[in-house]
Parts: sequence; C-alpha cells; structure tokens
Amino acid sequence: MKTSLQGRVAIVTGGTGGIGMAICRQLADSGARVATNYRSEEKLKKAQEAGKGYAFYFFKADVTDFDSCKQFVEAVEKDVGPVDILVNCAGITRDTTLRKMTREQWDSVLTTNLDSVFNMSRHVVQGMTDRGFGRIINISSVNGQKGQLGQTNYSAAKAGMHGFTMALAQEVARKGVTVNTVSPGYIATDMVMAVPEDIRKQIIAQIPVGRLGRPEEIACVVDFLCAPEAAFITGADISANGGQHMM
Repeated sequence: MKTSLQGRVAIVTGGTGGIGMAICRQLADSGARVATNYRSEEKLKKAQEAGKGYAFYFFKADVTDFDSCKQFVEAVEKDVGPVDILVNCAGITRDTTLRKMTREQWDSVLTTNLDSVFNMSRHVVQGMTDRGFGRIINISSVNGQKGQLGQTNYSAAKAGMHGFTMALAQEVARKGVTVNTVSPGYIATDMVMAVPEDIRKQIIAQIPVGRLGRPEEIACVVDFLCAPEAAFITGADISANGGQHMM
C-alpha cells in the first residue's frame, strides 16, 4: 500500500458512482481516510458493496444544497478529521438539444455539476489555507473542453468547473493549497455502458487508443495531484481521454 497520503482526510463527492468509487479506493490505498456522500439507501448499499474491504465513511448529503454541504463537512471534521482533500466528482446528465431542453433539465445539471463545486469548496477552503495544505480537484469532462451535441447544459457546467479551478487556484496558491481539474473522456462506467452498443462503437472509433477509459485510470491522475510531490501543479486541466481531444 502506498502511504503518500497517510493521515490525510479526503472527501469525494459522487463516490457512489463508478469514477467516484475508483477515486475513493485509490486515495484509501495511498493512506487517506476517505469520506463520501450518498442521497439514497439504494446507492449507499451499492457503494458499500463496491467498497467492500475499505473503511470508507458514508454521510447522507445533498451536494446541490449549500447548508447540506456545510453539515456534511462539519460531520466529516467531527467524525474523521480536518479535510485535506476535496474531490468534486458528483455529476449527472440530462441530454437533449437546446431546442427541446426544459428549464428543469438545465437547472438540474448546472446545480448538480457546478453549484456543488462551490457548495463544497466554500466549506473546506478556509481550513485548508489555515493549515497550509489542501488539494481541491474538480472532475470535469472532455465535453467541457470541446462541447458535445445535445449537451449544452452539461458542457456549460463542466467548462465552468475549470473556470472555477483557475480562479480559486490563484486565490490560494501561496497558502499551500492547489486546485486542479481532471477532464476524463469516455470511461466505462454504468452511465456510458448504458448507451446503446452501436453508439458506443461510434464513440470508441473516435478515440485514438481504441477503447473506453477505465475508472482506475482517472483515479490514478487524482491520486497524483493529491500527493505532496504535485505541489507545483495548480490551475491545470489534465486531459485523460485516450487522445480524443488534444489541446
């Protein structure tokens, strides 16, 4: 087991999802004590099964709600310890063309994917700067970098995440806190595997490495950015998309 994060406390939002759970496991393997949130008992049970063998801390919290996030952070600090690492991984899609998009589809995606980044970061950043160490990592998307048909809501939210990253990184750079974005391409999660097979084949045909990514590959990038050795990297947007989009 690696121990570069020994003694650190990490919060991973969206830890009940495929990428989020892979990040939870990777950070735990590096020595961190990891907390994540859930919204339903069904997702909690699924996450507990996926995280079997790990001593994760689960808290019921709604990342779209500012006060719920405050209570979440306070509970983690009380039961686990001061938060050193925050990975904002919670996200949803509500895909349709703009002509057909409802206000609810727009609001739900922006609130879950972008407002949540503020809601969580706001409640950990002061403690991080006071202690002189912190890592905030925002999980964006290749479609936040290049856009995608039928995803004006998702692409706007994911692009906004990196704008947040760059601004906050400048605020806290001299306080020992780094803020970075990781932008995955198409990863073999339940959400992507639910896409019809013919569409998946079309997606894979556009990826130079010729396959979908694995959640563990994204988790390794996050783990590196959390390490003390990554202290000189801040305000960056790390692409992990198999060469699908090169900047």
